[in-house]
Amino acid sequence: METLKVKNLSKVYDGKVAYKALSDIDLTIEQGEFVGIMGPSGSGKTTLLNMVSTIDQPTSGSILINGKDPFRLKHNDLALFRRRELGFVFQDFNLLPTLTVEENIVLPLTLDGMKVKVMQERVDAVAKKLGITEILKKRIYEISGGQAQRTAIARATIHQPQLILADEPTGNLDSKSSRAVMEMLESINKKDNATMMMVTHDAIAASYCNRVIFIKDGKLFNEIHRGDNRQAFFQKIIDVLSFLGGDSHDLSSIRV
Repeated sequence: METLKVKNLSKVYDGKVAYKALSDIDLTIEQGEFVGIMGPSGSGKTTLLNMVSTIDQPTSGSILINGKDPFRLKHNDLALFRRRELGFVFQDFNLLPTLTVEENIVLPLTLDGMKVKVMQERVDAVAKKLGITEILKKRIYEISGGQAQRTAIARATIHQPQLILADEPTGNLDSKSSRAVMEMLESINKKDNATMMMVTHDAIAASYCNRVIFIKDGKLFNEIHRGDNRQAFFQKIIDVLSFLGGDSHDLSSIRV
């Protein structure tokens, strides 16, 4: 079963000089897959994520999420679709600082008018799974970056979306927190059969995916599959990145 099907996707930004950010991208993500998107800065990976997340519209081509074309929906229906079918995890967490951890997590359910008892059960379950039960009553400014990203993952998964989209989820975290966050995403992917697509420049984060797709100059460049050995997969990712001419900080020889 395909969760995401991208066909002949192109994006041109008009300006004094038209700029083609993506050209003819074909991409399928099956249900339960965890796919990483990598490429040098300016390669088009964020443009791709923005279109899959329905924030930006394609110039041509199509995107189907669970067989539905979100761009054919009316404005209100699109907002509903985004809220119910998609989950988002961002580099800068995008949490509301004046709310508590718990209030941030239940936001998608509050907007849908879910019964309080059901919300409470869901929050308790997701907080336990992510190890943040003891901070539920704290406000966002009182918790660490790693805890904030766990909170963001809880918010992104509490409504059991069809597709979880992550944009540099480890970008603002130290290596220990990064690893914890990636282990959580991997575990949610495996245990809940959640489908995930993650844009990252971090080879260690990418090594937790089942498959990594590389984009260069707006085109699909290569893809590699994980297999059983994460260490070997990490090395393959590093090799492709160095071939692509990644920045030196992307290529530090870190142990995974």
